Amino acid sequence: MSDTPASLPDAVERPEPKPASRGGFSGLLHRSEVARGYTLISPTLLFLTIGIVIPFIILITMSLWTAQGFGFDTTPTTKNYEAVYNQPLYGALLGRSLWISGFATIATVVLSYPMAYYVAFHVHRNKMMWIVLMTLPFWTSYLLRVFAWKVVLGYEGVINSALLSMDLIEQPLEFLLYSPNAVIITLAHAWAAFAILPLYVSLEKIDRSLLEAATDLGDGLVARFFRVTFPLSLPGVIAASLLIFIPTTGDYITPALLGGPDGMMIGNLIQLQFGPVNNWPMGATLAIILMLCIAAIAAIFMITTKIVKDRIL
Repeated sequence: MSDTPASLPDAVERPEPKPASRGGFSGLLHRSEVARGYTLISPTLLFLTIGIVIPFIILITMSLWTAQGFGFDTTPTTKNYEAVYNQPLYGALLGRSLWISGFATIATVVLSYPMAYYVAFHVHRNKMMWIVLMTLPFWTSYLLRVFAWKVVLGYEGVINSALLSMDLIEQPLEFLLYSPNAVIITLAHAWAAFAILPLYVSLEKIDRSLLEAATDLGDGLVARFFRVTFPLSLPGVIAASLLIFIPTTGDYITPALLGGPDGMMIGNLIQLQFGPVNNWPMGATLAIILMLCIAAIAAIFMITTKIVKDRIL
């Protein structure tokens, strides 16, 4: 029997060394995907907190104050909310603002949808150029576009002058300018770019094979649109509607320049409270109530749209 020990194999399979455990905050980030996710979005959360949450808290706090001369009585009270509830003027202006903004939103989405549909389905080259060309008029100042519509809708504006020259009317139409109609028309044009882009993105993402399958099953152009295209583009419709409805409800520039007494909106009253009237607590109260109404309407709209989409699909 040989005393020489048996030779070891050339390669011995050995377990890989385990990485050293990390402790503390860095170890928590390494182990938890949720924690890493919150770390990545922390700059955005910080920005939202500083830019949105803190001003919102300041507005709520100020709405509980009372204007007193050139200063404020900081004793918390609900008198401003009671005044809004008991004064019919505030409710009338709020209701007018909501229905004007609602009509402007519907008009904008209805007019923007065909343009987005054409670029998404019928333009096969240089789509970005088409998008740029459609949004080109909106590169100018918002105020300039409002003044342009004032020229178009004026008593001696483009529309009235053209109709008079063709003997279609005997005297200029007075309902075009300084009315809710002028506000709706101007808002629908001014915010059209914010509807075209989300609608185009939503339509562009639709799988074209679904449209081919609907055609093979016997659907015509109209049936295919309402059964496939429109339901699948509802996310874009929702996004476009919210992007238009939320800011236009509080708009005060267009109503001030084109609305007249019948076209005044709640945003004009809020601007007056923070400006000439110097009643910041009432302005903050109106702003809070407006935001709550918009949030409630937006929630109802999204829930209703989801129910409709689930039934269609």
